[in-house]
Amino acid sequence: STPAIRRSNLETQHNAIWDTVSSMYNNWGKKATASHILFRPSQFPEEEAKVKLLEIKEEVGNDPEKFAAAAKEWSGCPSSKNGGDLGEFGPGMMVKNFDDICFNDEVGVVHGPVSTQFGEHLILITERTGED
Repeated sequence: STPAIRRSNLETQHNAIWDTVSSMYNNWGKKATASHILFRPSQFPEEEAKVKLLEIKEEVGNDPEKFAAAAKEWSGCPSSKNGGDLGEFGPGMMVKNFDDICFNDEVGVVHGPVSTQFGEHLILITERTGED
């Protein structure tokens, strides 16, 4: 299992150019479509956010409709009004932890909680194209 990444340990400066370049190189030609539920630090403390996200994850399973309903109800991202839908994006367009999941993990599955500088996320990868 991957080590727990705490918000306080995350590199939050915008010098993550290398992550972007390396994802663009490793995932050349791929596109991902994903939705997410975001708990901002202002909504819940980190540990509480993770517990609540795990509860939501258990409730929704991998059902896209239930995930969208939960995003509308809970997510602190403007995408919440679209059920958390972030649309299609290329490699390197999202922050590293988010990008890693969207371009490497299983499609059609809810992943997380994942920490980024924006808070804690559940991520549902709905599609990925351009793979061999």
